Amino acid sequence: MSVLDWVYYGNTVKTWIIALAAAALVLVFLEVSKTIISRRLAAFAQRTETEIGDIAADLVGKTRFFFLLALSAYTGTQVLTLPEVAARAVSKFAVLAGLAQTALWGNGLFTHYLARYAKQRMVEDNATATTMAALGFIGRIVLWTVIVLVALDNLGVEINSLIAGLGIGGIAVALAVQNVLGDLLASLSIILDKPFVVGDFIVVDSFRGTVEHVGLKTTRVRSIEGEQIIFSNADLLNSRIRNYKRMTERRVVFTLGVTYQTPYERLAAIPSLLQEIIESHQGVRFDRAHFSAYGPYALNFEVVYFVTDPDFKIHMDLHQSINLAVFQRFEREGIQFAYPTQMVFIHKP
Repeated sequence: MSVLDWVYYGNTVKTWIIALAAAALVLVFLEVSKTIISRRLAAFAQRTETEIGDIAADLVGKTRFFFLLALSAYTGTQVLTLPEVAARAVSKFAVLAGLAQTALWGNGLFTHYLARYAKQRMVEDNATATTMAALGFIGRIVLWTVIVLVALDNLGVEINSLIAGLGIGGIAVALAVQNVLGDLLASLSIILDKPFVVGDFIVVDSFRGTVEHVGLKTTRVRSIEGEQIIFSNADLLNSRIRNYKRMTERRVVFTLGVTYQTPYERLAAIPSLLQEIIESHQGVRFDRAHFSAYGPYALNFEVVYFVTDPDFKIHMDLHQSINLAVFQRFEREGIQFAYPTQMVFIHKP
């Protein structure tokens, strides 16, 4: 009897050699095919503007050696006559490798599409990076959870009872970390609803500043004074938020008072003078000017106008210019501003 005819584990040496040769040939073929396809897809992606080539090249590049090895081993075992237990083990190994590779491909698709969306939206929305990070994190958790459950089911684990146990455990964990979950859900609300984004100037209660970062648990704001203010996302959404970055114009209201000795003709002309002064400035929309009240020592006028540019510095520059113009015009017209005065009457018996 030839050595090739010796039998080991139900198969001759010749059969084992054929099986190993088949597995090796398949492994080499798959590796060479992966390299060639990857290069051609990369060249195709450079020649075209579509993303199909980029996606395909990325997925081929994420194909791992263990997956190719599992396919090669499974192919080689088809030549052999194996016991049922061994055949089942090889089959499960191939399935598990396929599930792991599927998870890697899915993760690659998540990364590609989220990066593409973030790149498109980054110019108009600085919070897109946080949005994509949160959505990618959730998507990957769901993907790997499904893969693990399918793998356990393939290994013979009763996943129905496992899912029920995870549900009960999840409730207990949720109760223990409800504050963290509340902040996480609040962050998703901020990300999806976008009451503000990175770069917006907001006011929350007595705090004001520019949004620097929107995280999964906290939001960081740089105050006018320079320090960083950190808000819990849940507390932030429960507060009244004023977003000054989304202003289209600024409303300005100011009051000035003139003396009681002002003649009636000049007093009646003051609203028209104020309107003329305000309308002479570019970027300002006049609303109204009225003799509003008799004060303790002054006749008060209320003036309202709008600055059509929401920038605070522009608003203050225009307000200063209008104040100087009012002072100059009143000085020329002989209208005196009032200041706190008191008259004392002395009665001599």
